[in-house]
Amino acid sequence: MFSKDIGIDLGTANVLIHVKGKGIVLNEPSVVALDRQTRRVLAVGEEARQMLGRTPGNIVAIRPLKDGVIADFDVTEAMLKHFINKLNVKGMFTKPRILICCPTNITSVEQKAIREAAEKSGGKKVFLEEEPKVAAIGAGMDIFQPSGNMVVDIGGGTTDVAVLSMGDIVTSESIKVAGDVFDQDILQYIKKAYKLLIGERTAENIKIEIATVYPQGRSETMDIRGRDMVTGLPRTITITSEEIEGALHESVSVIIQACKNVLEKTPPELSADIIDRGVIITGGGALLHGMDQLLTDELKVPVFLAESPMDCVAIGTGIMLDNMPKTLKR
Repeated sequence: MFSKDIGIDLGTANVLIHVKGKGIVLNEPSVVALDRQTRRVLAVGEEARQMLGRTPGNIVAIRPLKDGVIADFDVTEAMLKHFINKLNVKGMFTKPRILICCPTNITSVEQKAIREAAEKSGGKKVFLEEEPKVAAIGAGMDIFQPSGNMVVDIGGGTTDVAVLSMGDIVTSESIKVAGDVFDQDILQYIKKAYKLLIGERTAENIKIEIATVYPQGRSETMDIRGRDMVTGLPRTITITSEEIEGALHESVSVIIQACKNVLEKTPPELSADIIDRGVIITGGGALLHGMDQLLTDELKVPVFLAESPMDCVAIGTGIMLDNMPKTLKR
């Protein structure tokens, strides 16, 4: 009869939806397959992800979000509509209230686009909240006390670093170096070192299976297949964890620098709290082997991996929806 409140983690790589009272009910890749001529949506989510880099000429699989913001408005709206209809959360007479997350430093135009996409896809009232704040709540931090908490959310399109106190962000930085950039680094390295072309999905598999960011953190090998740039024929090569560590080194240093910048701008009292409590890392990029060790060494404070880093933002939206009046700003 009545609609349910829903929280959406609208990520560059994945969309997670939390329905009040039910928990996380949807976790799908942010990919849409379209017919080029008619712009008709053919598949959304996992089904469309399987098509990435494997479609015939008239079908294109695209990711409508880039760097945490909407790159293609109509496709994002179609994707959200598809997911919300799939969940059947609309009531007979009412529409659901939607809490949606965005990176910290996006412009008001980009915020407006996210809000409009959510409203058009069936939301009655749409609330926007900053990702690191929601991720911190989802990771189990009590950010409503007058003490410092630091969170590093490494997603697909952006990495958000923030220090929180009294329920709000004190200092923060958002950079466009995250999971997608790591994939590109691996892709470019293999192209340069082996003259072999591989697809984004292969690069992502390498990142998950054997990549490490900590020197000597892992020594594994993997066979990968791609197209030889010289002969144009398929070829198989073997790569090692050490090589990938070198390929990712530059991008990871950008994330470390962002963390240092935020710590430099943090008031001394809150810095003292962070030494006691440590830093929590969330998001898919936090699962990259050795990330917590490397940050601990570089920042000289303890760094912990959140319990389920991929789900922190979605869990956080659920907690915020349960405490609606206290936590939300329209």
